[in-house]
Amino acid sequence: MNRIFSRLLYVLEKDQDAVLAVIIKEDGSAPRGTGSAMLISEDGHLLGTIGGGAVEKESEETAAKLLKEKVSLKKDFILKPNETDDIGMVCGGDVTVYFQFISAAEKGWRDIAAKIQECYEKKIPAWLILRLDGSLASLADKDGSVLAGSDINDAGCLMAEGCVATEDYFSMALQLGERALIFGGGHCSKALAPLLKTVGFRVTIFDNRPEFVTKEMHPSAEKLICGDYTKLSEYIDFRDDDYIVVMTSGHNFDFQVEEQVLRRPSAYVGVIGSARKTASVNARLRDAGVSEEAIAFVHTPIGTKIKAVTPEEIAVSIAGEMILERALIREKESEETHSCPMH
Repeated sequence: MNRIFSRLLYVLEKDQDAVLAVIIKEDGSAPRGTGSAMLISEDGHLLGTIGGGAVEKESEETAAKLLKEKVSLKKDFILKPNETDDIGMVCGGDVTVYFQFISAAEKGWRDIAAKIQECYEKKIPAWLILRLDGSLASLADKDGSVLAGSDINDAGCLMAEGCVATEDYFSMALQLGERALIFGGGHCSKALAPLLKTVGFRVTIFDNRPEFVTKEMHPSAEKLICGDYTKLSEYIDFRDDDYIVVMTSGHNFDFQVEEQVLRRPSAYVGVIGSARKTASVNARLRDAGVSEEAIAFVHTPIGTKIKAVTPEEIAVSIAGEMILERALIREKESEETHSCPMH
């Protein structure tokens, strides 16, 4: 999202209009989740993604039309075969996309884009609130006060950890750094969490043992959750840009976590363990109906190959792999080579 609004500010300063396409609702299986966004500028430049395939292609065409008409639009996409609006996708779910037309003549949008940049740079929590009638959006802080854009009454009810959709509004929290979900709060997790924080990840630790999810054990974690490994969605609002690390206290718990997280998109999934343990868990995943593509997506054994042994060395190995995967994703999204002074 940071790169999208950085690009938006650049486009507006060039006096070009743009359209921000955001998934505001998903139902069933969809290639991208709620809050996924894509920016289409007047010069045809595209940044971000809302899922690829027919949805993205049709969204690009819709955005191009709206840029000419200078209006906003809410549109439903049916991602399964049907007789009324079949776009050739078989995901099995539906998504609703809101296309926000952004005029270069509207100074308020420049203020919003610039303030979002400041929030990311200074790590200021904020929420973007879109008005679904096409009028100027709002950017609110954690107290509900408007930082930029139009005024809004009682913004607090629209602010949550993830996204909130009503009949008139859609709000989403700025993701100030990628979220790392670590399942298992043991020694490796204790070493990994502070390391990930230093390189910009927001760490959540989940364990079914209360003594392993305390602030004393994990002072660097943003969030600590003690819960049931078989019911993850009751505790976590998963996003498709999450980085997931699985290092629970047992093979069965690893399987329970993987079986759930591999049924939806994510940026990264890494699982600790030996090749023998991996083969055993993968066999169970196949029996549970998890696709080969999803299983192949998993980084296991987790981490870069540095012959790590101690929890601290293993943490460095995992962090290195996550930094690389994050850089590759950023490179793909921005269509620019990710700079590195070492190579």
